[in-house]
Amino acid sequence: MSPPHYDFLIKLLLIGDSGVGKSCLLLRFCDDSWTPSFITTIGIDFKIRTIELDGKRIKLQIWDTAGQERFRTITTAYYRGAMGILLVYDVTDERSFNNIRTWHANIEQHASEGVNKILIGNKSDWTDKRAVTQEQGQELANELGVKFIETSAKANDGVEDAFFALARDIKTRRIDSQADAGASNAGNDGSVRVNQPPPSSATTGCCSS
Repeated sequence: MSPPHYDFLIKLLLIGDSGVGKSCLLLRFCDDSWTPSFITTIGIDFKIRTIELDGKRIKLQIWDTAGQERFRTITTAYYRGAMGILLVYDVTDERSFNNIRTWHANIEQHASEGVNKILIGNKSDWTDKRAVTQEQGQELANELGVKFIETSAKANDGVEDAFFALARDIKTRRIDSQADAGASNAGNDGSVRVNQPPPSSATTGCCSS
């Protein structure tokens, strides 16, 4: 069997209200593309991208969750195996921003203890429709004790920074610390074991920005 083309596997999860741009962030980061069409994600979708951090190849398995309430019981099953979670809101939609606290409470209830998190204010290019200031986003991030960055999937602004920042934090917490402790949780191929949920027949979704 040939060796894997990566050193470590990291699982990330995108959560937030429907329409905030989770699918477009995923599409921009993994495929460097964007579409103005809005197709709601049904249940769960995922993409993969391999990046390099500190000379190591990191395979990112990024799960995109549906934001609608009727899919909430499906998506919560995916919290447990996530190493990092991106909480996404729409800077033009104050309600999606206010709901971040509820999403964060879901993380506290369902995710593994100490999971890395980052707050994302998406659609930053829509300056004429902005309803949430960057200062408000930073204040909420400070309250929740997480990093914060504004992004635009459409303009490709901040997207790489957001995913790389989270991946680096996870590498520091999970991988580097394990290496110091003898890599007790690493597999024979050097990858970190992840409790991966069964695959789902999901429909790829996207959004306006």
